Amino acid sequence: MSNSSSITEFLLLPFPGTQQLQLLHFCLFLATYLAALLGNSLIITTIAWYHHLHTPMYFFLLNLSILDLGAISTTVPKSIVYSLRHSSDISYTGCVLQLFFLVFLIPAEYFLLTIMAYDRYIAICRPLHYGTLLGSRACAHMAAAAWACGFLYGLLHTANTFSLPLCQGNAVHQFFCEIPQILKLSCSTAYLRELWLLVVSACLFFACFVFIVVSYVQIFRAVLRMPSQQGRHKAFATCLPHLAVVSLFVSTAIFAYLKPPSISSPSLDLVLAVLYSVVPPAMNPLIYSLRNQELKAALSKLLTGCFQKQ
Repeated sequence: MSNSSSITEFLLLPFPGTQQLQLLHFCLFLATYLAALLGNSLIITTIAWYHHLHTPMYFFLLNLSILDLGAISTTVPKSIVYSLRHSSDISYTGCVLQLFFLVFLIPAEYFLLTIMAYDRYIAICRPLHYGTLLGSRACAHMAAAAWACGFLYGLLHTANTFSLPLCQGNAVHQFFCEIPQILKLSCSTAYLRELWLLVVSACLFFACFVFIVVSYVQIFRAVLRMPSQQGRHKAFATCLPHLAVVSLFVSTAIFAYLKPPSISSPSLDLVLAVLYSVVPPAMNPLIYSLRNQELKAALSKLLTGCFQKQ
């Protein structure tokens, strides 16, 4: 294909191996998606249903679950369908939309995780100012800012990526449309423009990560001064999983987008893509529900009520 105007579809990377391995891929992705769908849906329903959970922490968690559902639904269902019909073609428009929603929802989720770190910092280090700094209006504005920044980020990267002339074929070596793989199809030095934009984005993500780490350093210092062992345990149980999810996301996403071409391989790209786009949305419900006693109690009450009605 000579240029991007002649491309009507892209060919995504099929999962290699025998029919048994492809069946295993289907089962694993289906189980992961159903777990993410069920877990995030239960969190959204529980927080929306119980008034005592209408606090800043759970408001941000509800937004996180919505973003998780959107992010994992952008890539995994299509991959499941491809493994069934042994075809991995996606239309040009479908590829554009898939890349846009992925680059919109995942950064928005990361910005929201940054806000959640700030929420935990205020709650533990400055509890007397919590109601003032994190009122309902302030929380709504911060959540809206995360969504808006993610949307603008996705729009900018998508427009910039697909404005490049593509003349290296239409084979995308990934199970979804991803910016680094689209850039490999470009035949112009204009791809350096998007590459520099990715570098600037990585610096922004790293700055957010530094903010999160500094916030948690202050949190851990405050927690270690707590006289109550139960209070320390509760604070660590809330904060450590959050930090683990953020670290996994940042490390894998930055490496996936900025790694040198010399160490790139289909298997490595596949693992990194799964780690930053599939694992966090599936793991977040487990981390935030199983480690939170208040949410577990509300969820148990909701499920018990549903079963009793039946």
